[in-house]
Amino acid sequence: MKLIFLGPPGAGKGTISDLAVVKLGLPHISTGDLFRAAVKNGTPLGLKVKDIMASGGLVPDELTIALVKERLAQKDVAKGWILDGFPRTIPQAEALDKIAAADKAVNFDVADEIVIGRLSGRRVCRSCGKIYHEKNMPPKKAGVCDVDGGELYIRDDDKEAAIKVRLDTYRKQTAPLIEWYGKKGKLLAIDGVGAPAEVLGRFEKAIKK
Repeated sequence: MKLIFLGPPGAGKGTISDLAVVKLGLPHISTGDLFRAAVKNGTPLGLKVKDIMASGGLVPDELTIALVKERLAQKDVAKGWILDGFPRTIPQAEALDKIAAADKAVNFDVADEIVIGRLSGRRVCRSCGKIYHEKNMPPKKAGVCDVDGGELYIRDDDKEAAIKVRLDTYRKQTAPLIEWYGKKGKLLAIDGVGAPAEVLGRFEKAIKK
């Protein structure tokens, strides 16, 4: 099964993906994670996208498509995948159709005010990358990772100014994908508000149907 997860930044796509891979046995491919790894490792691609990501903008299609095409050529995706963060534009979706067409596009619907609250409270371990939230999932000790004691920090793209840019970018460039996949009969709409287990349950029911 080949699935695309759609929804605004902070809709919980990554969290639900992590839960869904256990249920479905499919690899979770997050272009955001792939790009952040490239930035952290200082690769040529990472250097190109670092400033774009920090400002909340979208990485150019040609760079993103090349990255995804390379990832989908690996052996672990033979039975399917969950794509999180790609496609983000209709040209990207058209390119994906040529590489490996998705079976369903799952849209997690969450209002902007909830997104801002989720993202502005998010904290990430600088060492291992584990994600926390100041209110919803705080660490045992403020500012310190429970797993390895690493420092927790706010990603540049989780600062309020960048969040607003990301939401504006999403509404203009990514939201049209909802209609695009709807016309193809591939869209599943899921209410993304609530605890991860609740949202996962809605997703599982929709997939079974």
